[in-house]
Amino acid sequence: MPYFVYALQSEKDGRLYIGMTRDVQKRLSQHNAGKTQSTRFYRPYVLLRFAEVPNRLAARALEKEWKSGSGRASIK
Repeated sequence: MPYFVYALQSEKDGRLYIGMTRDVQKRLSQHNAGKTQSTRFYRPYVLLRFAEVPNRLAARALEKEWKSGSGRASIK
């Protein structure tokens, strides 16, 4: 089963959140429902970008790349 790396943007203050999951829509719903402690105060979120990768290792590597300075710049 594939993994997804995703980037969310807070509609409240514009901050980015980058993560990985197996179900992007379910994860977005969790963020917007306040079920994720690190993002609950900055909701609602919109999905900016996501990418499908074949396994967890690849997802972790891509997530790390997106969280770098140049990765965040390319998302914006």
